[in-house]
Amino acid sequence: MNPKLQLAQFGDPTDRATALAMDSADPLTAYKSQFFIKDPDLCYLDGNSLGRLPLKAIESVNHFLTEEWGTELVDGWSHWIDEAQVAGNLLGRATLGAAEGQTLVQDTTSVNFYQLCVAAIKARPGRKTVIIDSSNFPTDRYILAGIAESMGLNLITLNNDGFGGPGQVDVDSDCEMITTEILAPLLNDDVALVTLQAIHYRSGSRPNIKAITDLVRSHGGLVVWDASHAGGAIDLRFDEWGVDLAVGCTYKYGNSGPGSPAWLYVRKELQTDFLAPIQGWFANDKQFVMGPVFEAAQHIRRFQIASPSIIGIRGVQASYAMIEEAGMQAISHKAAVGTELILALYDTWLAPLGFSLLTPRDHNQRGGHITVGHPEAKRIAAAMRQFANTIPDYRVPDSIRLAIAPLPTSYTEIWDGISRMRDIVVSKKYLEIEDSGSRVT
Repeated sequence: MNPKLQLAQFGDPTDRATALAMDSADPLTAYKSQFFIKDPDLCYLDGNSLGRLPLKAIESVNHFLTEEWGTELVDGWSHWIDEAQVAGNLLGRATLGAAEGQTLVQDTTSVNFYQLCVAAIKARPGRKTVIIDSSNFPTDRYILAGIAESMGLNLITLNNDGFGGPGQVDVDSDCEMITTEILAPLLNDDVALVTLQAIHYRSGSRPNIKAITDLVRSHGGLVVWDASHAGGAIDLRFDEWGVDLAVGCTYKYGNSGPGSPAWLYVRKELQTDFLAPIQGWFANDKQFVMGPVFEAAQHIRRFQIASPSIIGIRGVQASYAMIEEAGMQAISHKAAVGTELILALYDTWLAPLGFSLLTPRDHNQRGGHITVGHPEAKRIAAAMRQFANTIPDYRVPDSIRLAIAPLPTSYTEIWDGISRMRDIVVSKKYLEIEDSGSRVT
């Protein structure tokens, strides 16, 4: 059902009883009890930055410490050795719409992004242009700029947020959205790589992954998608859409813990056409022969550098097993309904207070968070934490992200959090906030 129509069935969204009724009818409501929640009164609207702790992760990590590492010692490697692939198959199956043998859980998003970008560029010899957008996550922009400089490439930055960047080209974009119409004039037989976000980290807008992938492929180029803010929030279908390459983290909607291992995806048909720039021993075909010459494995392991973090992978496995059980269609639908509730409360409560909307209204064009703008966004977000027991997410220069993590977040938690946000502004309590000096926002 259309999320807006479903919300309307429950009554007036500004009535707290509506949110309570939505929770009573929510097929995912029981999952909240499967997370460690120390303070039931806390409204946590920042699961798009760091997900809550699953109880199963505590059990899984403790079991690893005592019954695996502590008991088996080095003999544990007999079954740990391929955990990056085992966990990758689970994650791909649960959240990416990916058949096995195409996903690895390993390293960080940054390392995986570097690996796939360089591999893609080298797989298109003679092409000298790479394209990114200015609203892309900073790490991706900085890494691609470094790659372009070291490889003598022409870097184009689509200026879709007004901040620009190296080789900027101004584009007319709504909510930072990159479309095929924006990309098409810039594509030619010199473009090796385009890299974009599956969900824009700041605005929450959602480009058409399949259409853009097909368009770039029609010109002979490759797309690396960063799905860090999409995985576990929207129903991704990489195999069906023909995605070639993608990366993402596991600590946001994946609920796997701060610094938990990231993932990379390489479509099976492309794996033997690519060589990762960091040729670690795990990528060697005959790994334990330890010979003098590197010979790349003929499958997804050719993109693995070194020993995976088994303790980190246990957190990934605990969380993604829960996600697989709940099902991404149900999770994605709750994200759409939850963000629809945020929009309804924005229209009634926040817009009259001087807030602006920075996220598309169409649920097909957004992810699991809504972003609103306000000149005093930084102090409002800090005041919500300090005075209202509500955690949002501030992003420079003037925006606040409000997210629903569908498994641990209730509709009532959203309602209470936005209500407290309104009260902070109406009372002008936020004016009491002084800059703490912390570089974390």
